[in-house]
Amino acid sequence: MARLSLPQQDYINEYGPHVSDLPVTGWLSKPEPDAMVKTHCCFCGMQCGIKLAVKDGKVIGFEPWEEFPFNEGRLCPKGVKRYMQTHHPDRLTDPLIRTEHGFRKATWDEAFDLLISKIKSIQERHGKNAFSMMSGVSLSNEKSYLVGKFARLALQTANLDYNGRFCMVSAGGGNKKAFGVDRAANSWADIPKAEVIFLSGTNVSECFPTLTHYIWKARDNGAKMIVVDPRVTPIARTADYHLQIRPGTDSALGQALLHELIANDWVDHDFVANYCTGWDQLRESVKECTPEWAGHICGVTPQLIREVARVWGTAKTSFLMHARGIEQQIKGVENVLSLINIVLVTGRIGREGCGYGTITGQGNGQGGREHGHKCDQLPGNRDIENPAHREHICKVWGITDEELPHKGKTAVELFEAIQAKEIHGMINICCNPLVSHPDTNFLREAVQGMEFFCVIDFFMSETARYADLVLPGSLHEEEEGTSTTAEGRVVRIRAAVDPPGNARTDTSILLEIARRLGKEKLFSYKDNEDIFNELRRASSGGTADYGGITWKRIEDEMGVFWPCPTEGHPGTPRLFEDRRSFHPDGKFHFHATPYRQSFEVPNEEYPLYYTSGRSVFHYLSGTQTRRIKFLVEKAPGPVCEMHPMLATKLGFQNRQIVTVESRRGTITVPLQITEGIRPDTVFVPYHWAENLAANQLTVRALDPISKMPEFKVAACRVRSATKEEADRLRADWKNLSQEALA
Repeated sequence: MARLSLPQQDYINEYGPHVSDLPVTGWLSKPEPDAMVKTHCCFCGMQCGIKLAVKDGKVIGFEPWEEFPFNEGRLCPKGVKRYMQTHHPDRLTDPLIRTEHGFRKATWDEAFDLLISKIKSIQERHGKNAFSMMSGVSLSNEKSYLVGKFARLALQTANLDYNGRFCMVSAGGGNKKAFGVDRAANSWADIPKAEVIFLSGTNVSECFPTLTHYIWKARDNGAKMIVVDPRVTPIARTADYHLQIRPGTDSALGQALLHELIANDWVDHDFVANYCTGWDQLRESVKECTPEWAGHICGVTPQLIREVARVWGTAKTSFLMHARGIEQQIKGVENVLSLINIVLVTGRIGREGCGYGTITGQGNGQGGREHGHKCDQLPGNRDIENPAHREHICKVWGITDEELPHKGKTAVELFEAIQAKEIHGMINICCNPLVSHPDTNFLREAVQGMEFFCVIDFFMSETARYADLVLPGSLHEEEEGTSTTAEGRVVRIRAAVDPPGNARTDTSILLEIARRLGKEKLFSYKDNEDIFNELRRASSGGTADYGGITWKRIEDEMGVFWPCPTEGHPGTPRLFEDRRSFHPDGKFHFHATPYRQSFEVPNEEYPLYYTSGRSVFHYLSGTQTRRIKFLVEKAPGPVCEMHPMLATKLGFQNRQIVTVESRRGTITVPLQITEGIRPDTVFVPYHWAENLAANQLTVRALDPISKMPEFKVAACRVRSATKEEADRLRADWKNLSQEALA
């Protein structure tokens, strides 16, 4: 049968999506709850503490958890409303099997029988690696660990990857090359102690609002702020220095800043000589990288580059943070390393007020990338191809090396293999690639051609609509576990309620599949704490060492920072205080980052830069936030941001409906004219799906090290929408007022 997206069927009214009409009151109101459950927000890597109010087995509201040390009760708009998804009418409550007439409800036995038969059939005909798995890093540490073990030992496939491949892998790649470890070097408590705050490619005010509190504290203490971003984001508007560079030119800026630091002798020579390697090669690599050279490439003045270098170079303390803006490029790892170089050359690491941090985007983006559901990684941030690392995990799991698969395909490569009919089946859990994958039109074609596709989720995501089997799983607050914040603090996720109807916890679903595949002995856990205790043993001795962290310690201490090798160890809020890296030589490693162009740059046919990002009111693919009325009312759909100069040149008016085109696809949206963007660049947020998916236009080109797609840079053109395109937009975007579409 043809695999069509669910909205194309007659049963759209039964399985949504639709926006919840539940009361939107924000703060907890009457009736009085039966219990207040201390847990954490499910959105973004800050993992803010929150108390969920429970009455009669349902989440009815929230209260601030003021004692939790990071956010002290503060929440962003998404966090304030996150409780409203728990009992949303769109929740999946029964297994669904695709038929010629749409999905029908099924029993769990029927669903499991179908899944097991398809796994066995595909693997018998095409080999073990012909069945694959995609996972998401909004899962808890326990589930992330379980997925990695499940894919390799129950499915017996090497082809496992996760949606962190679209988020944190370039940061991780750069961190490992420079430091030998993938974690923010400091807790956020060091931010207010810095004289200079450097933010590159991170829209903190909208993507991580509760983190801005620490930046404002630094500003109150007299800190200068440097922001690098093609857009005048809310945080950029408050900066002392805003480098509004062209998309994709970040490493050129980093090289020029390093050139100026060396030219003016703003170098910590003792630190470089005693604690670093690669200095001579690095110094030579930027000899010709003057501010004039970089200014021409980046589209900013040489004098601004010199002034920023002076502010950074003459400071005593500093804190540098970056996020997806510099990482989601084919040179994301190089961009990261270019910034780490300026941190290390000034010796600002491992000291109070001297920090470096990669700001994690997804809910458990930090812990989720440490314990094994990446295709190249084993628990404890171990390398799947390292013989000693494999030996340790084999001992913990009680298997031989021959039973442990080797490295499989990364996310984009995995779907390309599906499209090429090299991979024939997949289980997808907590991931919505029909929105988040680059070049979504290609992705749709690949998924439609797959022999068998199973999705485990709690809502009918855009990806689930193309599945053959949908299994209803659990929300963040419906299962016990842990998560790891962007600063490396392991925190407790507490079950407030049970999954609704016949839905099951994600863990119980995976364990039952493993049992039916004959692997019960490898997955005989008493509960999720038992899984965590195995994770502790598996991570022990790795760079991400959780060996000394227990659930009780986490609760008693409101989180424990890894590495924490023993139960008597206090945890490690600030790395490198002994001036040693995690590399075997104990040194910090400099890396030259010669500038190279993005995969696609503007030309006569496609004269503009196209870039994308987030809205403060939505989270990732929008599967959760696009169902909450308050958030939808604030941001009902995507718009195309354009500078007034460009709009005048093209003859456009504000709120006019325009079509943005790249070599891969088109998107039709209202125009938002703003001075907050470069005149050669347009921006579209990416939280929407199908015809409104920003990733219809992005490229599948990958960073050669991290395999991160180049989401942030593409070439495009913009024209007035046709009548047919405008009519389609009105049909697609029912929540947008006619006034806004005038």
